[in-house]
Formats: sequence, C-alpha cells, structure tokens
Amino acid sequence: MKLYQGMPHDRLKELLEKIHTVRAAVLGDICLDVYWLADMKMSELSRETPHFPLPIIEERMSPGGGGNVAANLSTLEPEKVYAAGIIGHDWRGTEIKRLLTEMAVDISHVRSVPDMVTSAFCKPLRMGISETVYEDPRLDFCNRKPLSIEMEDLVIASLNRLAAEIDVLCVSDQLPIGIVTERIREHVMKLARNGLTVVVDSRDHIGQYYGVIIKPNEVEGMRATGAEDFPEAASRLARDREVIMTIGAQGSLYAADGTVTHIPARTVNGPIDIVGAGDTFLSGFSLAVAAGASRLEAAFFAGICSEITIQKIGTTGTASQNEILDRYQRLEMGNFV
Repeated sequence: MKLYQGMPHDRLKELLEKIHTVRAAVLGDICLDVYWLADMKMSELSRETPHFPLPIIEERMSPGGGGNVAANLSTLEPEKVYAAGIIGHDWRGTEIKRLLTEMAVDISHVRSVPDMVTSAFCKPLRMGISETVYEDPRLDFCNRKPLSIEMEDLVIASLNRLAAEIDVLCVSDQLPIGIVTERIREHVMKLARNGLTVVVDSRDHIGQYYGVIIKPNEVEGMRATGAEDFPEAASRLARDREVIMTIGAQGSLYAADGTVTHIPARTVNGPIDIVGAGDTFLSGFSLAVAAGASRLEAAFFAGICSEITIQKIGTTGTASQNEILDRYQRLEMGNFV
C-alpha cells in the first residue's frame, strides 16, 4: 500500500481559487436536521399528566442528508450549486427550501409533492444545572412511499438538464426508501459513462454503482465486500470503478487500477462530533476533483474539510475556504488542534 503525504500550500491555494469556477449538483435524499434545546430548570410538573415537560428555549434547523451536501458545497463557494430531489409538501419541506435558498443553492430541481414525507431527524437536548447536555431519543420523520414512475421521470429529466450545466454530480443515497431507485441509479451510471464526473455516497447500495467514483466509509466498505481489513475492502470495491473510502481517524484510502493509497488524517484534539463528516468529505472531494485536483490531492483536501467540521459540536457543520487555509497553516507548523 502506498502513502500520500499531502500537497504544498501554493497548490492548496490554487485549488481553492479554481473551485470558484466549478458548477456542481447534488442528487439525493434531502433531509432536515432539527435541534430542540430544553432547559429543565424551567420545567414544572404538568397538572394534566404525571410528566415534567421539556421547556424549549432554543430551536435550530439545518439541512441534512443530501441537503447537508449542498450546504457544504455552497460554503466552499463554487460558481453554482444545484440540488435535485423529491420532498414532501409539509413544514419540513418548506424549511429545507428556505435554508437551501439562504445558502445560495439553486432548488429549481427540488420537487415538492403532497403524498411524500420530508425526512427529518429531530433531536431533543436537555440541559440543567450542570454543564451536561443530554440527548433524548431522536424523533424521526421518514418517507416510506417509493417513488412513482412519474416522479422518476421528473428526476431523470432534471438530471439530463443538469448534466449539461455542471462539472460534477454528487449522489447522496442515504435512505432505505429514498430518491435513488434502481432506475435512477442506472441513469446516473449512464451519465458517468457519457463523461460526467460522478461521486457517490450510498449507505446501502455502494456496491451497485459502477463506472463512477464511490465514497463508502469503513463500515459500508467492509459490509459490501466481507473483507478482513480496510485496504482489502477498498481493493475489492475498486473493480470497474474508483474508490475513495474514508476510514475514520485514520484518514482515507484511494483504490484504482490495482493500487491502494493511504491518505492519513491529522490529529484532532478535544471533543468531536462526526455527524455529517461524510457529507463534508464528499463535497470537498468532488469540488477539488472538478477543479483539476488529482484524486489523492482531492482526498487530502476533503480530509482537511472533515477535520474542521467534526470540531463543530451539535451541528452538521461546514468548512469554509478561510477555515481550510487556517487549518492547513496550523498543520504546517505542527500545531494540531
């Protein structure tokens, strides 16, 4: 296995500048993340039921799933970011559209339909006298209705229009019953065969994409291959496609043409929150590739992006260009934070 050490500072600055010229899109399961912070010092026993209610003092919402990929893409300031997907005609869908629009994401290919549920993951957080913040069991809104043929036709039509406008397509295939049906997956692979750069993150179907760049994490890679170690999993997946497999604190592995290369991660001290780190990596890697980076340069770049977002606690964070430059300069000086 080979080892990649990184890129010079001037090359990083060059890539960041070129990202401003990239046009990108994300096709995927566009979700909503909701955080409700309750101050239990304010709670009083209910007169009607034998319960102490959760007095919500703060509500935060952010795009999740494919929406978080779009948010991460937009934060890196490419020329244009599109989102494509199907959401419900409900309050969660309305909030998703508002958030993405505020982030300068083009949502003209996000369709709202009345008989779908906008997936959302709602996290009640309790605080009290101490500094401890406790997270209650999550409340999930999940779509359980498969896409109709008519909806698939709309998604495929959007993909065809976007393919002529973009440099790279990110696919965020995350939900058991989501937007990327077998028919749409086949169409995505057709676009890749026709020359479009496609990078895929799929929780359950990573082994079913060919002719694209796939981005599994270590769990998905091992599960898809039955391999006994990470390099073997990446190597097995890299048949008829390229693989960039994230391996947590160890960094990532790039596999293609019979070769596996390790791109190490840098130490991150203090508390971390890995929620959304894969979305950040997908976004950074895809934009870097579209900006002319080699696959290894793109993996190094995406790793820095993820190292920034995992330090943002309690949110699916993003990484800006200034944060990336600051992180890189700290790495150069050996000051890992």
